[in-house]
Amino acid sequence: MNNKPIIFDTSDGQELRINMISPWLKKYFEEENRNDSRTLKIVKLSLDGDFTCPNRDGSMGSGGCCFCSESGSGDMASGTAEGVRSAMQRQIKLLSDKWPEEKYNLKYMAYFQSHTNTYGPVEKLRSLFEAALEVPDVVGLAIATRSDCISDEALELLDELNRRTFLWLELGLQTIHDETAEAMNLCHSFSDYEDAVKRLNEKNIRIVTHLILGLPGETKEMMMESVSKACETGSIFGMKLHMLNVVRGSQMAVKYPGYIPFESMEDYIDLLIGALEIISPEITMHRISGDAPRRTLIAPEWSYQKRTILNNIHREMKMRNTWQGRLAKSLTHQVL
Repeated sequence: MNNKPIIFDTSDGQELRINMISPWLKKYFEEENRNDSRTLKIVKLSLDGDFTCPNRDGSMGSGGCCFCSESGSGDMASGTAEGVRSAMQRQIKLLSDKWPEEKYNLKYMAYFQSHTNTYGPVEKLRSLFEAALEVPDVVGLAIATRSDCISDEALELLDELNRRTFLWLELGLQTIHDETAEAMNLCHSFSDYEDAVKRLNEKNIRIVTHLILGLPGETKEMMMESVSKACETGSIFGMKLHMLNVVRGSQMAVKYPGYIPFESMEDYIDLLIGALEIISPEITMHRISGDAPRRTLIAPEWSYQKRTILNNIHREMKMRNTWQGRLAKSLTHQVL
């Protein structure tokens, strides 16, 4: 356990007790942009590669994961397989209006977000990923997928891309408890995740693990077990802790009417801080809240207040004088 407080360097003097991915990326890419006096920002461009999932197309199941909306997890995504470049350029134009180039040095991560982005012919994967990398100022790829959908051919492609660019692969584990996975219609198991982590670790491909807090039937102890086990299974670069959102158009809204994952924001924040305390400070945090559009959100009704939730998390951690990794079992690398 770590008794000395860890305050992460944000390069602007702000105190941060969580190893958030945005300042980590800025620090990582600062060296190669050191001659540019503008403020460096690394921004993700969310993309829809027109993929599906094996529990949607009938090969393993139908209807998708119980918590997903009809359009999949990428409700914020835009673009299609045929229009990756144009989708990215549209987003870049909007971002340049928000952060003008005379003040900001914008770099981009192409984020293939919707559904399962290694579930398809490797020729299609290559064409989409290469198209994204050809867009100016793109510095890397983030690819969301399932642990049971990484073929040997797809792994070879990922290995090749990883040698050429900054890349991470996002694995939707969600829970280590197979009984919950079955109830949620995930159609994959914890053993699938363990196998994927082993194969990706052998190729030194960065892994970002997704977990969902608040799934029906799971106790606080079960959720903490998922967090702990995910941290201990192989080597992972990052983690996303999602607060479960019940949304319109999902199976959950029908199967679990009236279900509320967390009674209050305070309940969620207390659980989230407990999870952060057992996560190694080496692991980058890519999400620590929910993010559903207000128009589709059913519960928790307050979860759209993302900025308020994040501010309260940081304030509560400071009040408790705690930090990510305070109760972590061990460190294996230097904290960046």
